[in-house]
Amino acid sequence: MGNSSELRVGIIGCGGIAGGKHLPSLSKINAVKLVAFCDIIEERAAEKACNYGVDGAAVYTDYQKMLQAEKLDVVHICTPNNSHSEITVAALEAGCHVMCEKPMAKTAEEAQKMVEAAKRTGKKLTIGYQNRFRTDSRYLKAFCEQGGLGEIYFAKAHALRRRAVPTWGVFLDAEAQGGGPLIDIGTHALDLTLWMMNNYEPEFAVGNTYRKLGDRENCANPWGPWDPKKFTVEDSAFGYIHFKNGATVFLESSWALNLRVSGEAICTLCGTEAGADMWDGLQINGERFSKLYVEKAQLEPGSVPFYSGDDEKDADVEAAMWIESILADKAPIVLPEQALVVTEILEAIYKSSETGKPVYF
Repeated sequence: MGNSSELRVGIIGCGGIAGGKHLPSLSKINAVKLVAFCDIIEERAAEKACNYGVDGAAVYTDYQKMLQAEKLDVVHICTPNNSHSEITVAALEAGCHVMCEKPMAKTAEEAQKMVEAAKRTGKKLTIGYQNRFRTDSRYLKAFCEQGGLGEIYFAKAHALRRRAVPTWGVFLDAEAQGGGPLIDIGTHALDLTLWMMNNYEPEFAVGNTYRKLGDRENCANPWGPWDPKKFTVEDSAFGYIHFKNGATVFLESSWALNLRVSGEAICTLCGTEAGADMWDGLQINGERFSKLYVEKAQLEPGSVPFYSGDDEKDADVEAAMWIESILADKAPIVLPEQALVVTEILEAIYKSSETGKPVYF
């Protein structure tokens, strides 16, 4: 193991999310030494090791061999959803702290095994919900914690794309992913909403999934047309979640939907003292001195006089705070128990769509 201020980190899964998010952010942290890279495609792992690894960084195609040989402090898991649980449990039991990409797992049962493994081993586990670390999200969370919205009893979790179907990797594969936009981007919106509400006690959920546009060929799509034969997941999904304290959340998600306005990983919150939404920047609304008001939070770089610094990237903040939680031995921002509830709700919406009945927790 490394010394107390140096962490030996390994990456399992060296595809798009590793190269686009995890590795660039981890490489900026002095305490992190990227020493091992694993992918079922050896060339992909080798490329990432060359670009981000320390001199002599090891390359593997078998994550179990990597865990056995490298004595890592931290592992980041960036593989398809159906392998999250198995690899996470193995890494925790190998003595590693683990960040696993979202969603936590393909099923609630698999997610529960991850929570249990973290408790059993005493190692830290977090899930990659980087939207919590955006400037607007952190501002709104602080506002909610200070009671600015009062009791939040109604909310909407939005993850709506007009047309933006991911045509690479295994996104369209129901077996590998467990679902489409609901589990892919709906999970971000739901996590953000529950975090703002600080409400993790759902009572029941009901929902519908649709595959209305996925069987069409040559559709307009920024990532190119999809193959309907390989499109085995929903193209949109919607859920209603009722909580034990009486609160209500609507969850809406789509990769392809005929709507005018898109919005992804944002929420609308309605409380007893005020409301908030992220549709056009972060805006707070309420009543003051017998008049209604709407205020837009000034969060953009350069909006403060004499300051024009660059805004921090949410992925960089996420990685820095995760590594800090390990070095300072404190709880990570995204708790595995919270991510488990998100997975339970997503699974309930899928089950409700299949059965036509509410699913109780």
